[in-house]
Amino acid sequence: MTKCHWESYGVTHTGKIRKINQDAFLDLPEKQLCLVADGMGGHKDGEYASGAIVEALLTFTPEKTIGTTVSAIHRKLQDVNQALCRLAKKGGKNEIIGSTVAVLLNYRKYCVSLWSGDSRIYLFRNGKLNQITNDHNYESFLLANGISADEAKAHPFAQSLTHAVGSEEEFFLEAKIQETRPNDIFLLCSDGLNKELADAEIEAILQTTAIKEAIGQLLDLCLQRGARDNVTIALTQFIGG
Repeated sequence: MTKCHWESYGVTHTGKIRKINQDAFLDLPEKQLCLVADGMGGHKDGEYASGAIVEALLTFTPEKTIGTTVSAIHRKLQDVNQALCRLAKKGGKNEIIGSTVAVLLNYRKYCVSLWSGDSRIYLFRNGKLNQITNDHNYESFLLANGISADEAKAHPFAQSLTHAVGSEEEFFLEAKIQETRPNDIFLLCSDGLNKELADAEIEAILQTTAIKEAIGQLLDLCLQRGARDNVTIALTQFIGG
């Protein structure tokens, strides 16, 4: 691993409506890995699912190459996926016990984004915020198939997930890789953030505020807006290289 430094902060909050926080996050700065998970399912099932993802990667250790490291993460998440599918079947109900996941891995001078579901990873570079991930939901599926943005957003199942950990036996994990640059900031979040704040609002805060203070400002603004869902935010800045 390169001798770069990652400064990182994370926060999770139940929000103002939900009674249980089904979100979870993991920050392993010494291994340069960060993740956010947003559980779904009745009662405490979602909380269990997101927690299972965190537990699976808690002992993560980078391997000799970026390819084998990514494969190791995929295997761990696939194991969780299979376990959650078995648990749902055992319950005898036609329900899903699952969770989204968004993982950021730094390996030497590269960053890998891995995700399943609609938890997001953004890159803030040169004063501009851009979403790296694409949401795995029905709205995105409709857009990809030529439906207009207005029609896709108005669809009754627009926010229904097309992929997540535990949602289907054939696990799907999307990946993107890019070279990092000094002062890059990565933001990982559950949809509790982007439900309340527009990308332009997030960008404006990151333009003027260090990440340690920015994470509190983002959460406070979500709460001011009503925080209809659980909110989880992780900010990581690449220093050096």
